[in-house]
Amino acid sequence: MPCVTVHNPDGVDTRFTCSEGDNLRAVLLRQGLAVHNGGAAVINCRGLGTCGTCAVQIQGEVTPPNWRDTARRSLPPHDPKRDRRLACQTNVLGDITVTKFDGFWGQGTRPIAIAQQTTVE
Repeated sequence: MPCVTVHNPDGVDTRFTCSEGDNLRAVLLRQGLAVHNGGAAVINCRGLGTCGTCAVQIQGEVTPPNWRDTARRSLPPHDPKRDRRLACQTNVLGDITVTKFDGFWGQGTRPIAIAQQTTVE
C-alpha cells in the first residue's frame, strides 16, 4: 500500500496509506483533508478537473497528467512551468509527498498546510 505524506510547512507532516490506483482527491477527503484554499471550497468542481482549485505539488509515483489536468493547468492563474497537478485527476501509484501552496487555486509560491475538510466536497 502506498504511503501518502502531506507536507506541512510547520514541520508536522501527516502520513497515511491508501490503495494503489486511488484518486488523490478522494484519498485526502477520506482523511478529512481538503485541498481547496479558503473560498475555493465553495466553487470547486467536485473532481471534474475543470476548476483547478485542487492543484498540489506531488513528489513520487502517480499517473501521468491526463488531458483535463494538462488543459486546466495551462490556463491562468496556473503556470504550466510549475510542478503542480490537479489532485482530482491524479491516481496514486506509489509512495508520494503532497504539498499545497497559497493562492485561491493553489498556484502561489508559499507552501501552506492542507486544511481540515469542510462540509463542501
